[in-house]
Amino acid sequence: MDGQGNDQDRTRDSDARETAGARRWLPRLRRPGAGRAGTGDRGGRPGPLRRLGVTLAVLVVAMAGVVIGTLAGGHVDTDIGPFRAQLNLTPASAGGTTVDIPPLGALLLDSHSGPVHLNVELGALDQRRTEALIDDPASIARASQSAVEDVRDGVLRLGLRTVAAVVLVTLILAWLVFRDSRRTAWSGTLALLVAAGSLGTAALTVRPQAIEEPRYEGLLVNAPAIVGDARKIANDYTKYAEQLKRLVGNVSQLYTTVSALPVYEPEPGTTRVLHVSDMHLNPTGWQLIRTVVEQFSVDVVIDTGDITDWGSEPEANYVGSIALLQKPYVYIRGNHDSGRTAAAVARQPNAIVLDNSTTTVAGLTIAGIGDPRFTPDKSTAPAAGGLNAPTANQLIDNGETIAETVRKSPRPVDIALVHDPAAAGPLSGTCPLVLAGHTHDRQVSTLPEVPGQQATELMVQGSTGGAGLRGLEGERPTPLSMTVLYFDSERRLQAYDDITVGGTGQAQVNLERRVVEGPDPAPSPPVTPTPTRGPAPATPTPSPTG
Repeated sequence: MDGQGNDQDRTRDSDARETAGARRWLPRLRRPGAGRAGTGDRGGRPGPLRRLGVTLAVLVVAMAGVVIGTLAGGHVDTDIGPFRAQLNLTPASAGGTTVDIPPLGALLLDSHSGPVHLNVELGALDQRRTEALIDDPASIARASQSAVEDVRDGVLRLGLRTVAAVVLVTLILAWLVFRDSRRTAWSGTLALLVAAGSLGTAALTVRPQAIEEPRYEGLLVNAPAIVGDARKIANDYTKYAEQLKRLVGNVSQLYTTVSALPVYEPEPGTTRVLHVSDMHLNPTGWQLIRTVVEQFSVDVVIDTGDITDWGSEPEANYVGSIALLQKPYVYIRGNHDSGRTAAAVARQPNAIVLDNSTTTVAGLTIAGIGDPRFTPDKSTAPAAGGLNAPTANQLIDNGETIAETVRKSPRPVDIALVHDPAAAGPLSGTCPLVLAGHTHDRQVSTLPEVPGQQATELMVQGSTGGAGLRGLEGERPTPLSMTVLYFDSERRLQAYDDITVGGTGQAQVNLERRVVEGPDPAPSPPVTPTPTRGPAPATPTPSPTG
C-alpha cells in the first residue's frame, strides 16, 4: 500500500510540474510572432522589424499631422495699413511668397527657402481707417512706416498659430491611430520639430531684396506697357508715394482756393458738372473725385472712358466706388473698357451708360457713344498707338453716328461725349460742347465751324487717375486732373475750373478759373484740326497714350 501511494504521489507531482510549465509557455505561444527569429526574444521584447514598423508609423502620422495642421490652421487675418489682408502658409517643395493684388494679378517673390510658401492676399480697404488717413495726412506717413511692422507681426502670429495647429492635429491623429500615450507623444514631438524647423529655415533664409525682382501673374503678365521697368517704377514710386501723402492733405485746400477766386460767382440754379476721364484703375482718383464732389457741390459726374486698363472681370470691382458718390454718373466706354466693364458700371444704382444714346440729368441733355475700339494691349493692336488712316476712318464713322443721334434728339443736346477727340469732328455745329479724353493731355479748343451752325467747343480732359501705373514710367508722375463746369439756368457754359493735383513734380493742388462769358472773357481757343478720310495719313492730333 505504501509503495502504491508513493507512486500516485510521484504521478501527481509530475502532472503538476507539466501543468505549471504549460502555463508559463502559453502566453508566449499566443503572442504574435513568438518563436520566430528576429521578431522577439525570450524576454518578450519587440524585434528590429517591429521597431522599424512602429517608427515608420510614427513618422507617417507626424507628417500627416504637419500637412493637415498647416492647411487647417496656417492662416491669419491682419491689418496692413488701411488694407485687410489674409496671410496663408502652405507646404511646398520650395519657398517663396505670392502677393495677390486684385484686380491686377499677383507678384511672385523669391523671398525665402524652405518647405513653406507664404501667400499674402490684399483685401478691401477699410472705409473707417481710410477716411482717418485722408483726414490726417500725418497718419499716412505713420501708416507707411508701420506697414513693415504690420507684416512682421502678422507673420509672427501666423507662425505661432501654424505650429500650434500642427501639434494639436498630430496629437489627435496619433491617439486615434495608436491608442498609446507614448507613441502619441513621440508623434507630437516629431511634428513640432518638423514645423519649427521648416519655419526656422524660412526665417533664416529671408531675402529682403527679392521685392525688387518680382515676377508677375494675371493681368500684369499681359501688361508690359503698364508695368514698364520694375526697377525704374520701384525707384520712382518712392517719389510718387511722397506726392500722394501730400496730395490727400492738400485736397482739402480746393475749397479754400475757390473762395479766393472772385472773378465768377455761380448764381443760384447753377448746375455743376465734374468731368473726369482715364482713371486707369487708380484708387486715389476716387478719393479726389469724392472730395471735389462734396466741396464743389457737384450735381453730375461725367466720365469719358478708360475707367479700367484691360476690361477684365476682376477689374469690374473697381467701379463699385461709383455708388459711393451718390450723384448721377454718366459714362461712355473707352478703348481700354470692355462690354463687361460697361455692364459693371451700369449695375451701379446712380450710373447711366451711354452708347449712341441720350439722357437728361439735372436739366442737361447729354449724348454719348462708346469708343469703337477695344485695344487694351498696344503690342497686339498697333493701330491703338497712333492715328493711321483705318483708325481715323473708324473714329470718323463713330463721330458721324453720334452726330446723327444728336440731330434727331427731341431735345437740344447740351453736351456730347466721345472718348477719342479724333471722333469729335462730325459733331461740329450739332451742339455747343463736346467732352473727350484718351490723350491724357488737357486741351480746350474750337472745332472747325460749319457755316450757319453754332460754334462747338471741344474740351479734352487729362487723366484723373494719373494714367494708372503707366504714369510712373516718366521722369515725373502724370498729374491727376479733372474739371468742374458751371452751367447757368439756360444750360449755357459760364465758367470752368481746371483742377490739377501733384503735377510738374510738385505735391500741390492747382486750380485755374476760366470764364467763358462775362466782362473779362477768356481768350478764344485755337481751332482744333480734325482727321479727314482717305488712304493718306490723317492730320495728326495729340499723340494718344490711352
